[in-house]
Amino acid sequence: MATKKRLWFWNLLIIVTVVVCILAFAAHYKNWTKIEADQMTILSGIYYHDLKYGEIDSVLWVDKIPPMERLNGFSAFDKGKGVYREFRDSLTDKKVYVFVDDFSSQKIRFVNKDASQLFLNLKDSTETQKMYAFFVEKLESAPK
Repeated sequence: MATKKRLWFWNLLIIVTVVVCILAFAAHYKNWTKIEADQMTILSGIYYHDLKYGEIDSVLWVDKIPPMERLNGFSAFDKGKGVYREFRDSLTDKKVYVFVDDFSSQKIRFVNKDASQLFLNLKDSTETQKMYAFFVEKLESAPK
């Protein structure tokens, strides 16, 4: 009776691959935000950005994001994440960070004092509205 050769390495590799794919999906599934005393941290998959309250120049509602060139990132269905550059401002190389969970909903546009921009919305539109109100209050209470 011959013994059956076990392919434990390939089985382990398949399990690790499936786990990594599930973790990658969970990380990109939504925008993960953490509000701290001096900044908000946004994490979505491999894209990460610290938005410092003192560097924000303006906070606005926008219905659509402007046409941009994607430096890296992705757009799938109703989501868009990554680092972009505006067409009209391609000479200055200012980066635009996009963390959009729903293109059909309104987005918050943050403009920093160095003219860089960030577009953000969350899956839940009421959470996005609360975040907008929070940042407007932060901007109004900031010393000038």
